[in-house]
Amino acid sequence: MKEGTLLRELNRRVTNGVAFAIDLVSAAAIRVEGAEAKCALSDVVELLHSYADVHRTLAMPAGDTLIHAATYIRKLGCGMRRALLDRMEIQLAFATQSLALQPERCWHLALIVHELVTHAARHGCFDARAGQIRIKLTRTGALVNCVIHDNGSRPARDISDRKLRIARDIARALGGRIEQGFGAEFTSVVVSFPLTERERDANWSIATRQMRTRRSTRAVAPLVCRRSADALGKLLSSSHPTDAP
Repeated sequence: MKEGTLLRELNRRVTNGVAFAIDLVSAAAIRVEGAEAKCALSDVVELLHSYADVHRTLAMPAGDTLIHAATYIRKLGCGMRRALLDRMEIQLAFATQSLALQPERCWHLALIVHELVTHAARHGCFDARAGQIRIKLTRTGALVNCVIHDNGSRPARDISDRKLRIARDIARALGGRIEQGFGAEFTSVVVSFPLTERERDANWSIATRQMRTRRSTRAVAPLVCRRSADALGKLLSSSHPTDAP
């Protein structure tokens, strides 16, 4: 049996086990008496649902179509926010560029991000500061950099090779490496790995298309502004509702 088939079977069994646990706790929440007990069990059900969402996101992708890594990582981060970070009052922010990766390699990156964000949340010393974790995903030429940065201080001995061994092993499978940085009020872990030839071609096409779009937008912008000055003024007026970026 192939490794991918075994992983999917394991994922199916874990998913079914979590679903069974949710059913049991939900039934107990209905039967139990007392508002406090019902509230506590309902909170457990919500927590299990959040972890189930994270587990589904971390399932090994099927097929061979390239994946938008930024979207994948953002989806994972939002799931982790609901399952873990919100409960610990830790903020999570993203700074991601368009990046196409092969499915299995994107999955490997997601596994690393999950490990590093979880580690930062559990072991960061935020003291009186509001906890913050930032995921930055960028591409420079044929090199991908993913930075997990938090504002917690942490002695170097607390981020040992043993604790990051799994993340390092996965990074090596991508042909990359992991580096760490420490400060009085920050900790950063950088994951770097090269793109494959297929990924380089795809990302070059994406970058070329985006460049053409920006040039086209700049070319027509003055004309749009002259013809739509009144409409623009209305959009910028204090009475006009705007959406947050």
